[in-house]
Amino acid sequence: MSIREDATALQGDLVQLRRALHREPELGLELPRTQEKVVAALDGWGLEIGTGQSLSSVTAVLRGARPGPTVLLRGDMDALPVIERTALDFAAPTDRMHACGHDLHTAMLAGAAQLLSSRADQLAGNVVFMFQPGEEGYDGAGKMISEGVLDVTGTRPVAAYALHVLSGQLPAGVFAARRGPFLAASDTVRVTIRGVGGHGSMPHLAQDPLPAACEMVLALQSMVTRRIDIHDPVVITVGSLHAGTQHNVIPEEAYFEATVRSYSPESHARVKDGFLRTVRGVAAAHGLTADIDYAELYPVTVNDDRETEFAADTVAEVCGEQRWAWQDRPGAGSEDFSRVIAEIPGAMIALGATPVGIDADKAAMNHSPLAVFDESVLADGAALYAELAVRRLIA
Repeated sequence: MSIREDATALQGDLVQLRRALHREPELGLELPRTQEKVVAALDGWGLEIGTGQSLSSVTAVLRGARPGPTVLLRGDMDALPVIERTALDFAAPTDRMHACGHDLHTAMLAGAAQLLSSRADQLAGNVVFMFQPGEEGYDGAGKMISEGVLDVTGTRPVAAYALHVLSGQLPAGVFAARRGPFLAASDTVRVTIRGVGGHGSMPHLAQDPLPAACEMVLALQSMVTRRIDIHDPVVITVGSLHAGTQHNVIPEEAYFEATVRSYSPESHARVKDGFLRTVRGVAAAHGLTADIDYAELYPVTVNDDRETEFAADTVAEVCGEQRWAWQDRPGAGSEDFSRVIAEIPGAMIALGATPVGIDADKAAMNHSPLAVFDESVLADGAALYAELAVRRLIA
């Protein structure tokens, strides 16, 4: 049987694993129950299984019958602090949810491990299965790299691949990617404006940080439109703004938190400089001080041209040309898989998982409490992971 046929036969098991993961989501770097489920799913397949030292990662190595290069396949495992509102019978009963589809990624990668393990005698080389916690803002990939995931076989991988499901935007079963920048770099910023508190009726006797905070938020939007090349765009979104306790009290401080997205080193440097200058300038104009905690979270996810074209050809041959779509522009999301493919050639590939009967352009997107993913794509994802590894080891 072909890999795709074998993957189809695994569909029921993949759905079962995915739902078990979905019912019990975990956050951040410590995912003990998720780790247990993954290790159990990999048990008995002849894999060399290791777990992380500082995080609940799982690294599984499959060694082929003959020597050869190494290929890495990655799936992330963590959930989000989102209260689920899907009404699915396997919905998470907690204040967290697999709203980004990482439960599907984990199940697909476990399926690929089974598909490839049953073909170990045909492989010339090694496959590393990278089950990663902490993608959602914890840099789990960077931590796994520091613990040696790229060197676990003794030779660095010649290629690395990751899939990411989408609950909207793409029809179910359609794969998509682009050469070059695929996702944005992501920075997180917290700004604390410090003033002098007082009575709301006598603002002249205080130093009010709240108007300055509001002015900063607006000034940052203007800065983007005037200092950044529109052909190399950036995004600044202030998602959190806090100040004060009561209507007639001028607070001593205010703070806001923002995300900053960019697609090139040049725009990244320019937007960071502009952000710092704008905040400090507005604070000075109000006679206030501002503490800025500017953290560079993830770099741009840059797909290797050759590996992306290889993935496109593989999809066309295995699933049909109609199942591949070239993206004309990068997405504004960010990914710590960027850490992996900054060191070795690779590609991240999107996989549509919009439920049947729902307009992909109107479906609830990833990170929404209403996000629903079509489980029919599980076998397709597992098959593509496996096909990429098999074909790359003989490429």
